Amino acid sequence: MATDALNAAGTTAGRDAGPLTTAGEPVDVAALTARVHALAPQVRADLEQLVAIPSVSAASFDQAPVRESAELVAQLLRRSGLTEVEILSVDDPATGRPGAPAVLGHRPGPPGSRTVLLYAHHDVQPPGEADAWTSPPFRPTEREGRLYARGAADDKAGICVHLAALRAIGDSLGVGVTVFVEGEEEVGSPTFEAFLETHRDRLSADVIVVADSGNWRIGEPALTTSLRGLVDGVVEVHTLDHALHSGMFGGAIPDATTVLIRLLATLWDEAGNVAVPGLLAGEAADLTYPEDDLRADAGVLDGVSLIGTGRLTSRLWTRPALTVIGIDVPSVEGSSNTLQPSVRAKFSLRVAPGQDGRAAFEALAAHLRRNAPWGARVQVQVGEIGRAWAGDVGGQVYDTARWALRTAWGHEVVHMGVGGSIPFIAALQQVYPDAAVLVTGVEDPDTRAHGIDESLHLEEFLRACVAETLLLAALA
Repeated sequence: MATDALNAAGTTAGRDAGPLTTAGEPVDVAALTARVHALAPQVRADLEQLVAIPSVSAASFDQAPVRESAELVAQLLRRSGLTEVEILSVDDPATGRPGAPAVLGHRPGPPGSRTVLLYAHHDVQPPGEADAWTSPPFRPTEREGRLYARGAADDKAGICVHLAALRAIGDSLGVGVTVFVEGEEEVGSPTFEAFLETHRDRLSADVIVVADSGNWRIGEPALTTSLRGLVDGVVEVHTLDHALHSGMFGGAIPDATTVLIRLLATLWDEAGNVAVPGLLAGEAADLTYPEDDLRADAGVLDGVSLIGTGRLTSRLWTRPALTVIGIDVPSVEGSSNTLQPSVRAKFSLRVAPGQDGRAAFEALAAHLRRNAPWGARVQVQVGEIGRAWAGDVGGQVYDTARWALRTAWGHEVVHMGVGGSIPFIAALQQVYPDAAVLVTGVEDPDTRAHGIDESLHLEEFLRACVAETLLLAALA
């Protein structure tokens, strides 16, 4: 990996020595950074071994690789000095089936020291069409300083950031550490709360570091301070008890496809704002995000307008967003001149911080039923509900985290929201209300997590490894 992050850390050490150790000495930034740099080739090799395992947690995929991935994570944690490592799962309360394998490791700290919980997840999203990738999705490939593979950034790099920090500090670790690497985050963490209830004492911590987010942009570190909630579900419309010939009955009989199109169109106003009564919206911090930067980051085509009104950061972080992510209708190739009796669509609603997910679903369902054209029958089924989260950035732990990030990057830290959802963070904060929750990560605007050609910027990865190492050293 490149050495820019190493140099950045070295140049800031003199002007920003940071916290003191328990022995009263400043954290040795130069020595710890050099140690991370020396470990970097092995950490990258571990990352490449992890991303070569297609650990897709979606139920339609083979789950054997998810188990294989958990076993490798357990091996890597043991090699990184954790004395107690297990692969565990709990039953899904909704189905009774075992949840995906999670890895739980622990290493006690000195008497009276803090305990830090380090979180990441080893499952990944489906790769999509493999032929659409520039290189195979599970064959890690470096191009122009980025490592391309499914899971390279989201979130197997998060696992390896934890490994790097533990190895760099080694026997000098002055805090207790628990590492929790989940295996079902990408399917909504269905057994997380049951796992938390079962292993509440083992997961208890004073500081929780969730390495599953991103940074403002390359070279500018960030702490994530808010996340939208998530509600998904399916709306189904019915107009007939059987299909009909479109020539013989079209023009008088409403078909389900037309009803669905008209119904979905009621969900947004002309500007593209979500138009569902009862959904809350907030305002994000006044952090400048130029439209040209957003268009470039997202790959918006020339001539295509952005949607919504108001501050861009609010549209992305603190207001509801509604997307139709799937429609079950006849395909173009398989279509015929037929009026469809029933069709359905899957929606994904991102919920503003401060709103209950169930209340948001009920508001959306009521809107869909109320606006059904021509008396069509509408059924709405809820799927996943994930809670939003807003964190507190005050206090000594946050000050220490800002110092560690600033020192590793050589740049001031941005406090940013994220429009995506990590529902279990709210659950952790509820169970451990006194814990400081730090949401960090390795992603940047061009990471393309969940998409084709997901990648990890290798210099940013190295900086993240340095930052977490400094954080753990300072928390002692």
